[in-house]
Amino acid sequence: MIPAHFRSAVLLLAAAVPLAGIAAGDDPLEEVVVTASLAEAPLLELPASVTMVNARQLGAAGLAHFGDVTDLVPNLGFAGGTSRPRYFQIRGIGELEQYEGAPNPSVGFLIDDIDFSGIAMPAALFDLAQAEVLRGPQGTAYGANAIAGLISLRSQAPRDQFELLGELEAGSYDSYSAGLVINNATSDGKTAWRLGLHRATGDGFRRNEFLQRDDTNGFDENLLRLRVRSHLTPQLDLNVTALYSDADNGYDAWAIDNSRVTQSDRPGVDAQLSRAVAVRFDYEGWNDVSLRSISTISDADMQYSFDGDWGNAVLWGANGPYDFFETIDRRRRNLGQEIRLRSGTVGNGWVAGVHALHMRESYALLDLYNGDVYRTLDSEYRALSLAAYAQVDRELAAALSLSAGLRVERRDARYRDSSTLASDPVDTMAGGHMALTWRFAQDRSAYAALTRGYKAGGVNTTAAAISDDLRSFAPEFLWNLESGLRTRSADGTFDSRTSVFYMRRSNQQVASSVQPDPADPLTFVLLTDNAARGDNLGVESELGWRPLQGLRLQASVALLRARFLDYQLAGRNLDKRESAHAPSYQLALAADWRSATGWFAHAALQAVDAYYFSASHDERGPAYELVNLRVGYEAARWSATVYVRNLLDEHYAVRGFYFGNEPPDYAPKRYIQNGDPRQLGLRLSFGF
Repeated sequence: MIPAHFRSAVLLLAAAVPLAGIAAGDDPLEEVVVTASLAEAPLLELPASVTMVNARQLGAAGLAHFGDVTDLVPNLGFAGGTSRPRYFQIRGIGELEQYEGAPNPSVGFLIDDIDFSGIAMPAALFDLAQAEVLRGPQGTAYGANAIAGLISLRSQAPRDQFELLGELEAGSYDSYSAGLVINNATSDGKTAWRLGLHRATGDGFRRNEFLQRDDTNGFDENLLRLRVRSHLTPQLDLNVTALYSDADNGYDAWAIDNSRVTQSDRPGVDAQLSRAVAVRFDYEGWNDVSLRSISTISDADMQYSFDGDWGNAVLWGANGPYDFFETIDRRRRNLGQEIRLRSGTVGNGWVAGVHALHMRESYALLDLYNGDVYRTLDSEYRALSLAAYAQVDRELAAALSLSAGLRVERRDARYRDSSTLASDPVDTMAGGHMALTWRFAQDRSAYAALTRGYKAGGVNTTAAAISDDLRSFAPEFLWNLESGLRTRSADGTFDSRTSVFYMRRSNQQVASSVQPDPADPLTFVLLTDNAARGDNLGVESELGWRPLQGLRLQASVALLRARFLDYQLAGRNLDKRESAHAPSYQLALAADWRSATGWFAHAALQAVDAYYFSASHDERGPAYELVNLRVGYEAARWSATVYVRNLLDEHYAVRGFYFGNEPPDYAPKRYIQNGDPRQLGLRLSFGF
């Protein structure tokens, strides 16, 4: 637990200092542009709570996947249960898993404009330019897939000269990675391309004692990305991104004794093969009106399996035979098209567009019990989402501007499965925003915004028997009222951002579980239900400060109260109880030092409060603190870094369940998935 005086200091910091905005790396501050908004805008002028993480921060030693940098973003978290984080929460809102049920994300996740919401396995940090996290409902820009917010990753764009970049890394638990980037351009400068390849392998930080193996939770990930930029005409630009990602990971993360030493006799897998292409055209030949067309197609094959009893015949002994294994095969295919018109300049113009997304996901579940088929389920879900949106920005006075937007979306879905369940939900939803921005001094601004987000309803698909009233759930709507203050010093030594928000949720969608037969853990199922109401109240603050040449200090703090209102679940009164995976505070402190001689060092502390695992029970993951360090040397064409993550080898939970899983009496018990232990490593980078 964090000492009481330390917590008081955090609260005082959040209340008294207008923090905000981790700055862009160690270099003097420059204007940062948010690309995930409808109209690309400088960070200081966007009336929203946004965190930008730049290439230098993303490339910090020991960081391989976007899930490794969530501590840099206030009020962003993730739920475990997978080999790589892909179920994210913003301000306490987001999915915890998709063991069963049709896809219906609350947090949007884009990689170079391609939608990977809920399936973010390809989110490797290699050769990324920046990550943008927009907190709060994105009702105008992204609609039903972003009621909580949006995460957008943008890879490095092709440059106009030849580049050859590479890196090699080796770490504890037999972790190795290698990456190569080749960039070039035609002699006339009209076309440039950038090819990146990356491979990462490792044992996965677990020990399977029964099988006497260290690799049952290992990872084997390959990424290939090609970007091409071409000036087709003086008015028309083409940008193409092709992505291939093959993550063939093991999954053996749960132990009966809640340790990092497993006893599974049949370790699972968590694999995802993703292929995607994005094609973007930008045309600027109509006076002050520009046209943008974004076409995307993606195909993801996924296999997820696990040893459901987390044990073996020797462990269960006379209480056996008890052997449960589950396999889920999924395939998701997305086809998206957006056409966007824009006129005017930032702060004084308009944007209008249409968006279409066709999603098709097949799902095949197979449960084996003591070697026999226990249950199966095959299903197919299709959804066509059509949306139209418009946004108007107007300068009301020299330092005051108004932004207003509206989006109307219709989702027409179709679900069929082998249990003869059929459902054809159709939801028509509307969201939008109205915001005022006041630039009261140079590099200082404040905003106030009212936004409305929404999320479509869905179907609970499960092979287990559940009551008819739990088979489907209704759309959710969310009103968000927030205000913020942003500052930046003229000399680039200081920048800050603070946001205060209040969110009101109606027909709140809640992840829960039921186990109709307490003596049979195989009847345990996860599903989504509608709570009556909910509210989320909080503060998000970030600060960057350079007190001395070569030294940069960073801090971020998030305070959150996310709770249910008037919610009853299985005879339990959850009125005013906190939501799942919604810690009341998150703190991150970091110091970066860079010497003129080439030496550099980085130290970071992350602290997270305790939080509930689920609405279905009152078990909590305890508060924890993590410390990360790195030291290195950088020359003109190469650098070397030594790093250690989780320096104190903290045991902390990233996911938890409460149910009966141990024969002969199957008494309910809390089970947790631990975060990764201490890791040491060395990274070598070069560039020409």
